[in-house]
Amino acid sequence: MRRICLTLPTNRRCPDTVAALGEEAAYAAGHFDIDVHLLVLDSCPPADRAAHAEVLRRLPDHPRVTAHHLDEAAQRDFLTRTIARSGNAKPGLLLDLMLPDGLSYGACTNRAFLIAAALGCDSVHRRDSDSRYQRVDGRTVFPVHHELASLGARAADAVPRVTESRLPAPLLERRVAMVGGSFVGELSVDIAQIRDADPGVYHDVVSLWAPEHWSGERKRELVEESFAGAGTEPFTADHALLTVVDPMRVDMCNIAFHGPTVSERVPLPPARDTIGSDYFLIHLVHDAGLPGVLHNRNIVNYYTGERRTGPGFLAYQTRFAKFLLSMLYFHHVYDRMAEAGDTLLDEHGRARPDAVAALARESTGLDTAENTRRLDALDTAYRRLGGRYADVADHLSGRRARLLAEARDDMADFALLTEAWETLVTAARATPLAAPSGPLR
Repeated sequence: MRRICLTLPTNRRCPDTVAALGEEAAYAAGHFDIDVHLLVLDSCPPADRAAHAEVLRRLPDHPRVTAHHLDEAAQRDFLTRTIARSGNAKPGLLLDLMLPDGLSYGACTNRAFLIAAALGCDSVHRRDSDSRYQRVDGRTVFPVHHELASLGARAADAVPRVTESRLPAPLLERRVAMVGGSFVGELSVDIAQIRDADPGVYHDVVSLWAPEHWSGERKRELVEESFAGAGTEPFTADHALLTVVDPMRVDMCNIAFHGPTVSERVPLPPARDTIGSDYFLIHLVHDAGLPGVLHNRNIVNYYTGERRTGPGFLAYQTRFAKFLLSMLYFHHVYDRMAEAGDTLLDEHGRARPDAVAALARESTGLDTAENTRRLDALDTAYRRLGGRYADVADHLSGRRARLLAEARDDMADFALLTEAWETLVTAARATPLAAPSGPLR
């Protein structure tokens, strides 16, 4: 029987989200002929982990749903054994890239990819702790409904399962590599307060994630659609489109990847403290011409208070600054991937890790002058805002050289991890979890 991994990486207390994930797992097992491995990767303090464990313990029993609740110690144990089995030459570095001392959006999802391989899962379905599902007429709108209808199928066979198809005929023999939706509610990046305080500064800041050579008009268009997801319109009826999915239309809180085609082939960039570092595979799927399904079961995005006050605010704004700096390298790789097209795939229609790693490594040789100008522009914008944003400007100013170096080094780390990824996945398939739990009781 087909197995899937429905996963929630979290570093914050979110018992309601864990309970909702359990409901989605039961829905998936109840409506599709599958086994569901519900995986909570928990980086929270002990009291919060205990609250999540209690929620999982109380979930109704289902014979085809198995819960796995792993704290960082359990994750580290699994990774250590997997990396040792893989025989890679730099086990310490790989462990640091997979479970860094610090926040990494890419690394937490990469851990889910490897654990899914260990559990024999064909796909990974990711949700976020600061999001919730929509409800219509008393029922919850679960994205897994569309994900399981098409993911991994030959695109031609998926056509009857979607509302419409705009997939070019030559791509119909390829497998559906990704199914995703977006979100409604607050911006995906927590910068609405900048927009509310000064729309001009908001434009200047958000436009910094565009390539420097873009025209003013193109940057304005990017600013208008950035981080807004599907807006605020609530779900009323299903729509699923088979296509080569525009990366701007999906979000990592509402995504599923087919392992053999994508996530077992190429990892996500493991950059530390960098917003958006986990979106790479969405671009790879698009640029390689892999089929995807875009659906409208959008998740509701909201923000917790910690990132808007005190140390949390400074940390979040630093992660945003690092996102802006990362785009020098990502835009280069995205442009090269768009040029490479079909050559990003092997003869079986699977992503080629060697091609991706080569482009990532190539990008590390870029001139950093553009990023220096980004930091200058960000400094000017934040000082115009004043107050705590001026404090952020002071903080970034004292770390300029380090930030520039980290953005480059993050891409070198991504290249290294990509080169090692296939051996890690193979090793993971032969490595049991230290303490898997049984069927939910």
